[in-house]
Amino acid sequence: MQTPPEHVYPAHWEADVVLRDGGTARIRPITPDDAERLVSFYEQVSDESKYYRFFAPYPRLSDRDVHRFTHHDYVDRVGLAATVGGEFIATVRYDRIDGRGMPASGTADEAEVAFLVQDAHQGRGVASALLEHIAAVARERSIRRFAAEVLPTNTKMIKVFTDAGYTQKRSFEDGIVRLEFDLEPTDASLAVQRARERLAEARSVQRLLAPRSLAVVGTGREPGGLGRTVLRNVLAGGFTGRTYAVNTAFPAEPSVLEPEGVPAHRSVLTIEDPVDLAVVAVPAEHVPAVVADCGEHGVQGLVVLSAGYAESGPEGRERQRELVRQARTYGMRVIGPNALGLINTADGVRLNASLSPELPAAGRVGLFSQSGAIGIALLSGLHRRAAGLVGISTFVSAGNRADVSGNDFLQYWHDDPDTDVALMYLESIGNPRKFARLARRTAARKPLVVVKGARHGSAAPAGHTVPTTRIPDATVSGLLRQAGVIRVDTVTELADAGLLLASQPLPAGPRVAILGNSESLALLTYDACLTDGLRPLMPRDLTTAAAPADFRTALTEALADRACDAVVVTAIPWVGDTSAADLAEALRDAVAAAPAAKPVAVVHLEIPGLAEALAAPPAPAPTPAPGDGPPPAPPAVRIPAYPAAERAVRALAEAVRYAQWRKQAADPGRVPEYDDIDEAGAAADIDVLLTAHRATRAVTLSAADTQRLLARYGIAVLPALPAPDPDSAVRAAERLGYPVALKPTAPHLRHRADLGGVRLDLGGEAELRRSYTELTELLGRPEEIRLVVQSMAPRGVDTVVRATIDPAAGAVLSFGLAGAPSLLLGDTAHRLVPATDRDAAELIRSVRTAPLLFGWRGSTPVDTPALEELLLRVSRLVDDHPEVVGADLEPVIVAQHGVHVLGASLRIAPPPARTDLGPRSLPPY
Repeated sequence: MQTPPEHVYPAHWEADVVLRDGGTARIRPITPDDAERLVSFYEQVSDESKYYRFFAPYPRLSDRDVHRFTHHDYVDRVGLAATVGGEFIATVRYDRIDGRGMPASGTADEAEVAFLVQDAHQGRGVASALLEHIAAVARERSIRRFAAEVLPTNTKMIKVFTDAGYTQKRSFEDGIVRLEFDLEPTDASLAVQRARERLAEARSVQRLLAPRSLAVVGTGREPGGLGRTVLRNVLAGGFTGRTYAVNTAFPAEPSVLEPEGVPAHRSVLTIEDPVDLAVVAVPAEHVPAVVADCGEHGVQGLVVLSAGYAESGPEGRERQRELVRQARTYGMRVIGPNALGLINTADGVRLNASLSPELPAAGRVGLFSQSGAIGIALLSGLHRRAAGLVGISTFVSAGNRADVSGNDFLQYWHDDPDTDVALMYLESIGNPRKFARLARRTAARKPLVVVKGARHGSAAPAGHTVPTTRIPDATVSGLLRQAGVIRVDTVTELADAGLLLASQPLPAGPRVAILGNSESLALLTYDACLTDGLRPLMPRDLTTAAAPADFRTALTEALADRACDAVVVTAIPWVGDTSAADLAEALRDAVAAAPAAKPVAVVHLEIPGLAEALAAPPAPAPTPAPGDGPPPAPPAVRIPAYPAAERAVRALAEAVRYAQWRKQAADPGRVPEYDDIDEAGAAADIDVLLTAHRATRAVTLSAADTQRLLARYGIAVLPALPAPDPDSAVRAAERLGYPVALKPTAPHLRHRADLGGVRLDLGGEAELRRSYTELTELLGRPEEIRLVVQSMAPRGVDTVVRATIDPAAGAVLSFGLAGAPSLLLGDTAHRLVPATDRDAAELIRSVRTAPLLFGWRGSTPVDTPALEELLLRVSRLVDDHPEVVGADLEPVIVAQHGVHVLGASLRIAPPPARTDLGPRSLPPY
């Protein structure tokens, strides 16, 4: 007998979640095979919790209870369990009910919900996570409202419901609190969900970065090797917690590993004290046994240095999935595999669990790298260039990032008081929509600089199991800019920008003063400023005879000048006894005495020791005379130095753009409402069209359907009538009224003005017939080129407006000018949907050809407010109706007054899943 479809196990409901304390749990549907787990779970629940669940003493479950709580149809009766180590720690179930509170099925849209959480796991946020998931399941099964009955003294459970952010109603009768709440996500419920996600994921990273104890599993018996190297780095860095060496080849009895003096064990299980973090450096085939031992011992997190996973092919990819599955089963998070480790320089931790030979200087820069080699190179480069200038707060080389990713570290850095600037080297972005959301929130508080490798490849690097994204790199760059991310192209630029942002205040504007002892170097700096969109003042040449005092005076005057927002000091070697330390001291004195904080960068050519002198800490104050109070501490002025003008200016330009974005982020704009939008009518049209097309994939709508749907959003398309022959063309022109345009609409000829296939301003029948003959002779038979007659639009600037849906990034609104030059140059700007009025204004101004819209070379400016409104209406359409998976308006003529859409096409499909609106969950493995 075949199982009915509604009883099929819904595997897509399975999910891993991060709990409030940073641990993980598995949420999955309860099955009949869970009977013993349920009984064992119930036995570990206190009598008080049982009383709260059943409103009466209920010491044990009967066989009938166990059957009822483990047998579900997954439609009207559903149970979910949260598990750790394969055992239940909490359960939730709903039963569909009718208006009288009786069991129901079919069209009833209300269900009663109840929870039970093991006492040892209460306070970890398990019930809140279960509520999100059971609510998502209920919505999938057409349940729109939950009801829950709770004893008034069960304040913890009442708080779970009331804090969830859903629209709810409360009543009290017969000593029981009854709560009813709608399950449709609200702004409040999404805000609560994302706040919990942020706190949980940040806490999970904090547990990895600040362990109280650490075990290096795979420590070699002889010096050298991966594990022994990491162990020595941990000890050399001064780790403040307990450290253990683990190797199955060690003696059976616990001993001490010499010369390190570290306790040595054959297994993590033989360590008597808790172990918070395990660094795994054993061959990949031995990792599962290590993970099992760590899980059984209660280890909180793993750093897996071992290679041989997804980077090695299909077999390794399956091994990587199993690693994540096994670790999450025990509630552990994983950095790696194929990682190079992590670093935390905080005084209370001093952790160097990496292959970096030394613990970097403590500082305010957080660094995340998906490449171990580039991560170590960045650490080394920053140490070499910036010793004393900036230091590292935290560092992680995530390797294949099978579990912990850059998104997790963004959650951590957002609230980390020890990190002021975040630098990231990324080779893939697994969840662009979430990354953009987290990056925007982080960038509003501290600079985030990103360089992305593999920009021109369609596939993720080996080892990175991430969703495929079809959007081009230029689009990704635009979306990152919209989120306030400082996107740079090279690792060198990443370090350059990081040095400036970590050591200097943000500039108030783009005006740059340039001074120095070389006119030529100053002019190179001036040109670089213009190239990067800055507004340089005329350079001040101090001549080659300038002494440190001259530099001090000039810099003091520049910093006091209200017409200047930043200063670039240029220096070349001088003749005489002046040392690099003298010049550095003069520049630092000027900065320390400045009335206002402004960024200063130094460009120098071949002056040994200058960069180090500028980054060195200030000299200690002289010892006070007897009876005098302690002298004031000298100001900690440090100035970044660059070996080329272009590098310093580019870093400064990024700081200027970021500062401007941050000011605007305080007022991000609004998504406007338009009274003439018929959202309900558009939804009805889309339902009819999807049904008519029996759409399972995207379909392109007819011209008539496209125009009708766009009209629901106040977007009119200029009428065009088919002209299969000359007589039809004449009748169409008479209907529309002369003058008219004649153009082909065949896919291979659309928007190909370079072929000369469009005739404009045809004022009469004779001219129209002659043009018809010319086009058919030039381009092909009428049935091949599909000619249409269209009303003439006023003269203006031809533009293109598009909206596309990417499974990973979501809806993207794009704008550019029409024509081959823009297409060849890739001159298109992009914003995530929904776009605000500020986004629309920035969108049309961010293309390089934007001056054509604003009166370039004396031309008449066009109606950009009308263009912005059109962009916002298109944004609203695709945001309100996720079934609209593509919109293409081309050309859109922006005239002196108004905009005119000459061509449009829409594609619709069943709405794609919105992962950002669902319950919290970790990426699947």
